[in-house]
Amino acid sequence: MCFTMCAPAVGCKDVSEYNPPDAPPSQVTTPEQPEHPEIPEQPDAPAPSDPVPPAPDVSEETPGVPDVPTVSPPVTVKSDILIASTVDSLNIRAGAGTSYKSIGTLDKSDMAMPVRKVGKWYEIMYKNSVGYVSESYIKTVSFTLANDKIEKVITEGKKLLGLPYVLGAQRYHWGNGKLNTNYDGKSYDCSSLMQYIFKIGANVNLAVTSREQSVQGTAVAKKDLKRGDLMFFTNSVRVNKTGVERIGHVAMYLGDNIILHTASDHAVIEPISSTRWGYYICARRVV
Repeated sequence: MCFTMCAPAVGCKDVSEYNPPDAPPSQVTTPEQPEHPEIPEQPDAPAPSDPVPPAPDVSEETPGVPDVPTVSPPVTVKSDILIASTVDSLNIRAGAGTSYKSIGTLDKSDMAMPVRKVGKWYEIMYKNSVGYVSESYIKTVSFTLANDKIEKVITEGKKLLGLPYVLGAQRYHWGNGKLNTNYDGKSYDCSSLMQYIFKIGANVNLAVTSREQSVQGTAVAKKDLKRGDLMFFTNSVRVNKTGVERIGHVAMYLGDNIILHTASDHAVIEPISSTRWGYYICARRVV
């Protein structure tokens, strides 16, 4: 999320003066789950954690025996093809087989960028490296491509999926393109993630906080949201503030009710929940 800095008193329209239309339809149906809105500078007290059961080995392969992979080369496509988990806690493996250790999980409807097929496994981008998920528990989802700059920005974001969320994570630069020598690229909050991928992908200098970012570019009506637009939300801590101070989260819209962002746990591509839509404030187009 975003650490506090002063911002101009202009930009996104205040929610109290805004009556958003219905949310865009989603290609991915997912059960309502408890929301984890990003917590900014004044976090709520953490709720007790429920015990997390071990991630299931959702795979048809024999445990302990790696697949003999049949590798297919990457395919050039005219649309953005992602894979989405059809189950909760789908293991992401270090290699193409159940004998490899789990390096993470995908929740139901979480998405990732496939690199290629390796036998019955998909190689995906994960934590700026690669991981593998069984083809038995995923489905493909496609999006119409935007312009080249936007697609480069989105590609940079896909590489970072799974990297941990850290409140106040180091910025890539100081809002003017001057690099931060303390940046390490190991973790992000919402605004630092957007700042990094827009700089690397499109050479756009986004400001340091989501509140400052909310007055950059041009305003976009909810009904006119396009792939690559920045979406701004409030949260439980900032909902009663006014003006840009209500803003506590930023995400990038990918189309069909799907966003790329980081909030509470790690960078992810997922559907916009009804709870998050209730926190929606406005959108801006910077490319």
